[in-house]
Amino acid sequence: MKTFPRFTLCTLTGLLLLACGGTKTDQKTTQTMQASQGTFGHDVAFLKRHQDVLVLTSPDNDSAQIAVIGAYQGRVMTSTANGAGGNSFGWINYKLIESGRYQPHMNAFGGEDRIWLSPEGGQFSVYFKPAAPFTFDEWQTPAIIDTTAYTLDKATGSEAVFSKTASLTNHAGVTFDIRIERKVSVFSKTAIAGLFPDTDLTGVNVVGYETANTLENTGADWHRDKGVLGIWILGMFTPSPKTTIIAPFTSTYSEKLLLTDTYFGKVPADRLKVLDQAVIMRADGNHRSKIGLAGLSARPFAGSYDAGKGVLTIVQYDLSPTGDYLKSTWEQHNDPYGGDALNAYNDGPLADGSQLGPFYELESNSSVKALKKGETLTHHHRTFHFEGPADKLAPIAKAFLGVDLQTDLNW
Repeated sequence: MKTFPRFTLCTLTGLLLLACGGTKTDQKTTQTMQASQGTFGHDVAFLKRHQDVLVLTSPDNDSAQIAVIGAYQGRVMTSTANGAGGNSFGWINYKLIESGRYQPHMNAFGGEDRIWLSPEGGQFSVYFKPAAPFTFDEWQTPAIIDTTAYTLDKATGSEAVFSKTASLTNHAGVTFDIRIERKVSVFSKTAIAGLFPDTDLTGVNVVGYETANTLENTGADWHRDKGVLGIWILGMFTPSPKTTIIAPFTSTYSEKLLLTDTYFGKVPADRLKVLDQAVIMRADGNHRSKIGLAGLSARPFAGSYDAGKGVLTIVQYDLSPTGDYLKSTWEQHNDPYGGDALNAYNDGPLADGSQLGPFYELESNSSVKALKKGETLTHHHRTFHFEGPADKLAPIAKAFLGVDLQTDLNW
């Protein structure tokens, strides 16, 4: 197995002080090298021992920070709403990172906002070579979303822009020349208040950030009957016995709930409930299960609630209810453009007892179109963590996720 290189931000002219020395954030990080596991300070210190880490901070709230790694495709590894000593919200694969070696098929470094490309399976997949069977042995994650380090094009205290180019061939033999750009921004407290209007955040610690993900066609025109590419954002978080995934839905565009709950076998009834306005699923890391909502049923919000730590997580993403979404199941598709807009996953042991995590995921997909040369597709994915007493978080959950924290999440 290959070892993975360090992505050296220090070599970028003009960013030396920001990335490598002397900043207020770095001084704070140095002071928290011995921070306890589970804290942001601990995770930043660990990550800095293996890769170059860019810590971005809210413009008006020093306690709200995120850790980004260019070597991992401009990935947001973790975040905090309460400084270095606060909870670290992203799941991190310490063992894999510490090994310094690439794994076959994919490298699950972790992180609460990483970019993938859709579709994963089907005749337009870019994870399987032309004519290859849809089996695990043949499955390979493209390097541009797995092992390739992105270039840091710009950075300020609260924002960074990364990019990379690549050429990919899909299962149908069509080649795509592309450029990916990821703009990562930490929100100010004022901006978060505007995004969650009529919400009382007094006594609540909050961090929020956005990735603006742009896919540019730099080659030949795309054609719908030969396949296109979509943007897929996945966030990995730490599970607990008291954590529940929440996927709100709407009947505005479809009277029938377009829910898929059979990705890894049907999700057991004691792990999945359909409420009046949302689907909820256990996020305890003990049973491998996945759900998906089609664009016609999804809402542009999803989230989770950890009752033990008092953390409400909300993701907000671009949604086109009547748009085309790519299917990613490992099979030939009769309707390759009838896929999910939202997915959620709970990790669990495999048949042999092994387990990658545990973690759980909140995922959003872009709608797609056949891009001509020079055209772009952009997908925004925002992540917010609200930390506080249940009575403060309950109105936010009700307004944006459609659930009552006290009565709806009782298992």
